[in-house]
Order: sequence, then C-alpha cells, then structure tokens
Amino acid sequence: MTERPLSVPHFREDGAAGAPPLLLGPSLGTSTALWDAVVPGLSAAHRLVRWDLPGHGGSPAALIGPGATVADLGRLVLSLADALALPRFSYAGASLGGAVGLWLAVHHPGRIDRLAVVCSSARFGEPEHWRDRAARVRASGTGPVAEGAEARWFTPGFTVPALLDDLRAADPGAYAACCDALASYDVRPLLPSIGAPTLVVAGREDPATPPAHAREIADAVPGATLLELPGASHLAPAERPEPLVRALRAHFATEGPDAGGSASRGLAVRREVLGDAHVDRARATTTPFTARFQDFITRYAWGEIWTDPTLPRRERSLITLTALVAHGHLDELALHVRAAVRGGLTPEEIGAALLQTGVYCGVPAANAAYRVAGRVLAEMADEAEG
Repeated sequence: MTERPLSVPHFREDGAAGAPPLLLGPSLGTSTALWDAVVPGLSAAHRLVRWDLPGHGGSPAALIGPGATVADLGRLVLSLADALALPRFSYAGASLGGAVGLWLAVHHPGRIDRLAVVCSSARFGEPEHWRDRAARVRASGTGPVAEGAEARWFTPGFTVPALLDDLRAADPGAYAACCDALASYDVRPLLPSIGAPTLVVAGREDPATPPAHAREIADAVPGATLLELPGASHLAPAERPEPLVRALRAHFATEGPDAGGSASRGLAVRREVLGDAHVDRARATTTPFTARFQDFITRYAWGEIWTDPTLPRRERSLITLTALVAHGHLDELALHVRAAVRGGLTPEEIGAALLQTGVYCGVPAANAAYRVAGRVLAEMADEAEG
C-alpha cells in the first residue's frame, strides 16, 4: 500500500497499479469497509482507492473542523489523487461520498472521467436538521445517533455490525463537522453543468435519500443514467453489492487508458469462452490478495493470447485441452471441455483430441481426461434436455 502523506485522508488500494483508477467515497459514519463487498467485483479491471472521511476509519479528525463544507472534503480527495499521481480518475461515492463526487464533477471537471452517485442527493434536506445533529453529537458523541442507524441504513432483517461499529467509533468533532458540510450543501442549480458520464443509483427502500432524490439528479445531469435497486436501503454497497457491481462495471468499462484495450477485450473474450456464470463467480470471489492475478489473467491470457487472430478459437480450445491433460489439471480441464463445446467443438472432436493425448502424454493421463470429459459432456446433455 502507498504510504499516506499527512495532508490526505486514510485510504486503501486494491487491484493492479496500472489499471484505470477508480476512487470510492464513503457514507457519513462509515469507513472504507462500506465497499468491502463491492471491491472483489471491480478490482480485476480497476485500481481502486477507497478513502475515509476525517475522523472515520483511519483518517485523522484534524483534517476538518467546525463549519466544514463538502468543498473541503472534495479538496481532500484532490489532495489524495495528487499524492497518488492521478491527474484524472473515475469516482463512485455513496451518500456524503456521492455529494463529494458531484462537487468534483461540477468544480473540477478536468479531473473526473466518469461518475457514479449512489444513494445520495443534491441537497440532504433542511440545514437545521444537520445543525441539530451536529450539536447533539458534539454534546453526547455518536452513540445516540448509532442507536437509530440500523433502521436508516438497512432494510429490516439485514445489518452489517462492522459498519455500525464504524459509526460508534467515529470522532464526534469530525462527524459533527461532516454534518456541518451537509447542512450547507446544495448543488441543485449546478447539476446541468456536469459533463462527466454519470450513473445515479437509488435504493428503492432508502428513507435517507429516497429514489426521488436520485431522480432529481438524473433529470438534471445531461445524459445521466438512473438505476433503482430493489431490496436496498441507504447503504446499497453493503446490502446489494451484486447488482451494484454489475451496474458499476458496465458504467466504468469504457473509461481510462485501457479503454478498448487488453482488460476490456480480455473480459469480453473470457465471458464468451467460459460463460458469464463462471466469470461472475471468479470475480465475486476475488480478494485483495488475488486481485492482481485476476487482472493478469484477464489482460494477458484472455486479452492478448486468446484474442490473437493467428489461430481460430476452435484450435485454441484443442491446444488448451491437450496442455491441461499433459499437466493433469483436471479441474481446469472440466471447465475447458464446457468452453470447447460452447465454442463449437463436438464431443467426437473432443474425444479425438483426448485420443491424441494418449499417444503423446501417456495412457494414464488420457484415461483420467476421458473420465472428466465424459462426465462433463453427460452433464451438459442433461442440462440441454432439462
């Protein structure tokens, strides 16, 4: 992880350093953990940078003070981007983090490639509400606010205890300063000036920033796309990560220096060969530890080798089957038998390839491969009949 300069908020990085940068902004009272369930699905194609609000997570409380504004928070994000040598980046933010994204897109359009605003607003209600909350937190801490947070943040029956713990642990002074920022925030008149391609996401059951708030943003930002997530309340990244990941992947797929490059090509070919279900499972189980490997596979194996027009895809499947038999990679062999059928090879052609491996790789290797391939072909026949 890159060392954090003293003048920028705490942050975490995931994904490959050379991938298109995507900054993720938090909701009031949460930390970088808000995006934990989303990161695996985005880190294979992006350099993700999650940041903490002042006094939240690992960020110092002294980064802001009483009377703070969303502009102050936006400038912290710009300082972070400068420290990471990111002259341009894409940005997705939830709630207060989304407000920061709108401010950046309005006031620093040259820095923002694409924008996603999640469960947020162009104005978060009456200023007096936030001034009252700031006064209560300065007097009594965040404990009383945390008591009602579960009902504001999640649908009934769902919770993420770690995020509630984040709220209890937040520095009262910094939390109150963030409330001050929300009290003075209103970008409604400026929304038509946003030029960055914008996705606006609403939780259909969000009481804090209802879908009407998202519609107001989407109606005012030129060309904006609106998505409402059923079964989602205010912290949609934690409660409904799967549909949110799909939406964010599609929205951010064309941005950055690799637009149309090896990562984009690789992901498309990987889906064509192996199928959406397998690729989605692989990406959903990606961790920060495996993210760089997944990025390598997507860019190099699928984005460079499988897209090379010198050999047709059928021949590549036959070569792959032979190599997997030779090295005894039977789990991968099962996956690529399915891929070979999907690519147009017949069971007879697959059998002929395995017979060839018996001559050059050995009878025991071919015997094991026939068992695996026979099972997979039978399963596929049953699935086709069902």
